[in-house]
Amino acid sequence: MRLGMCSAFLPDDMDDLTPEMCRRVREMGFSGIFTRFRKNDPHTTPRAKAERVRQMLADENLRLFQVTGYWQNLVTSDEAARKESVRTVRAALRLAGWLGARGIDTGPGSMHPDGPWFPHQANWTAVAHKQLVKSLKECAPVAEDTGVYLSMEGHQLVTLESAEITAEILDEVNSLKVTSDYDSANWITRETVFDTASAVKHHIKVLRKHIISCHAKDIWIENKLALHLQDGCPGKGLMDFHTLFRQMEALSPDYPVIVEGATTEEMPQVGRLFHQVAAECNIRVFDADEEPA
Repeated sequence: MRLGMCSAFLPDDMDDLTPEMCRRVREMGFSGIFTRFRKNDPHTTPRAKAERVRQMLADENLRLFQVTGYWQNLVTSDEAARKESVRTVRAALRLAGWLGARGIDTGPGSMHPDGPWFPHQANWTAVAHKQLVKSLKECAPVAEDTGVYLSMEGHQLVTLESAEITAEILDEVNSLKVTSDYDSANWITRETVFDTASAVKHHIKVLRKHIISCHAKDIWIENKLALHLQDGCPGKGLMDFHTLFRQMEALSPDYPVIVEGATTEEMPQVGRLFHQVAAECNIRVFDADEEPA
């Protein structure tokens, strides 16, 4: 298994990434990162900037597991807007290739005007489903050409509302480079929050052939009179990370499991927790320069 981290002290601008940050990542027990370089426009960022980061990571023995897909609306029925979203994802894939990233991570987007993960009734329609398939098929050739995974992240509030719907859409796209980044918390419901082990097993069984990475964050149900499920730092909630690790290891020891939801202050503790869970599951954690047998 490979362990990675995102957010925390990692910068929004690739120019601000330093060797000292890379060493800090490794000191906490992680061999790779997921960066969200929000300030670097994929349409205009020069290749030389990306290659500086690529060389730095190689020098520091750190892998770039994922970079951002910039969270475009790939489900809109507005064809001009959808085509522009596809253009941005294609640019993100090319930039990821220059960076030496294994993949990009993005959701399908949302019809809600306030954000790509917010609920909107149009997200769950046949039209959204059709538009997402069309968008991903148009992105697939660039993913295949660059060798960069286009990893889709699902959530019950957007078009990829379940493992079943995600598998159906990825089957329709039918590209080995258009895949699933499984997020441990995003499909947990009231019915499954107290039995996350069964939920995780079900999700991975349904999506098995499509999953190539994992975002590991926690989830819990809050004491409120309106249903509220809160995700966050691993170790704070009800996620069964032992089951998650065993399931991901069974898919491939080479797949990265990436911490989400932890602050800079929380990250060292999460690193220790994840190494402890791996050891208790008898799972070997690989360094960046090691390859599974």
